[in-house]
Amino acid sequence: MSPFLFWIFAVLTVIFGAAVVLNRNPVASALSLVVSFLGLSALFMSLDAFFVGIIQVLVYAGAVMVLFLFIIMLLDIRVEERRRINWLAGAGGIGVAVTLLVQICMVIGHFQPARQSFAPLTRSTTDDVRNIGQLLFNNYNLPFQIVGVLVLVATIGVVILSRREPR
Repeated sequence: MSPFLFWIFAVLTVIFGAAVVLNRNPVASALSLVVSFLGLSALFMSLDAFFVGIIQVLVYAGAVMVLFLFIIMLLDIRVEERRRINWLAGAGGIGVAVTLLVQICMVIGHFQPARQSFAPLTRSTTDDVRNIGQLLFNNYNLPFQIVGVLVLVATIGVVILSRREPR
């Protein structure tokens, strides 16, 4: 992938990631998260991690965000009221972010391997999907099933909590 496309997708991901936090409307925030996931998927594809990129779109941008939007719509969340911005907290957050950025730049500047490019990866003779499937269903089958049950319980809990009593 050309550096131009990398920077477009990276900036797209960061801008819409910030929009997730800054939007007051939960539906707009969730849709911004979908666009951020799509930019992240494009970055994975540029690294030749096609399976991870496709799973990013199918699982996160597709299934998880549909679940989030379903729960948001089910809860009938109103748009948050306009309130005054706490400038002191905002300045403190920007100060912490700038400090972190300076520290990251200093570490990268003094870390010699960070300045070198990676050698090209050798092509695998086995399929990525097969390796991930065997790892997921052999080694991590129980945690995989537990996560599925937790998502089901959370969805049922939201349905029960959002149910309105007849008047």
